[in-house]
Amino acid sequence: MSKTIIVTGSTDGIGKLTALNFAKKGHTVYIHGRGKAKVDAVILEIKTITNNHNIHGLVADFSDLEAVSRLAEQIIKDVPKIDVLINNAGVFKSTTTTINHLGIDLRLVVNYLAPYVLTNTLLPLLKKGTQTRIINLSSAAQTTVSIKALKGTKELLVNEAYAQSKLALTMWSFYLAKKEPKLNIIAVNPGSLLNTKMANEAYGQHWSPASKGSDILYELACSENYQNSTGTYYDNDNGGFNNAHPDAYNKFKIKELMETTEELRSINSLW
Repeated sequence: MSKTIIVTGSTDGIGKLTALNFAKKGHTVYIHGRGKAKVDAVILEIKTITNNHNIHGLVADFSDLEAVSRLAEQIIKDVPKIDVLINNAGVFKSTTTTINHLGIDLRLVVNYLAPYVLTNTLLPLLKKGTQTRIINLSSAAQTTVSIKALKGTKELLVNEAYAQSKLALTMWSFYLAKKEPKLNIIAVNPGSLLNTKMANEAYGQHWSPASKGSDILYELACSENYQNSTGTYYDNDNGGFNNAHPDAYNKFKIKELMETTEELRSINSLW
């Protein structure tokens, strides 16, 4: 059965490969990227390779949470339902700035706050989906989240900010799984140092092909084997479900994170 699938950050890397895999199977796929020209180019490429013309584009810079909110509202107008949402868009290094206009570290914005805003706004469409799955791209790199950094009052080093953003995403995944028990929400480390632009720019090397990540994303999104796996963390380095960072199971730290996130959202009412 054909599904309606959104893959954020899908103009290159494992996001693009995952979108291509979905398109090959005849699903309706929404490609997302920061710029229209690149999104359009990837759409044309995937249509040409797969002969699947149900490929559409979404454009928004995830460092701008107002843009994320506008994108979500546009999706609600244009798309009747969503069966799979893969929150893949992410950033490690930036050549321009390390903070957004709110003073929050770019990694925390793009890797955590943007998918938080997008997903929560799209919940009505996700609830209309069939066996709906939300796949959140976590990482083996996870470390305790600084509430001060999330509020924009503390600066972080690059590695620290990235690891905090991925733990925040994982903590929220577990929280949302309990809040929305009819949805299937899985946090996943797709694999460490895959052959992607992000890994090569950050470390100048890779350990595994990008397809290792795209293959597990496809399976988690579509396979019956993961139909009842909500509220879990899949570690593709070990090839199975595993424990995330201890903070992901700490109800007090999760509560603090959720309260802070909602406080930020209420202060900045445009997102």
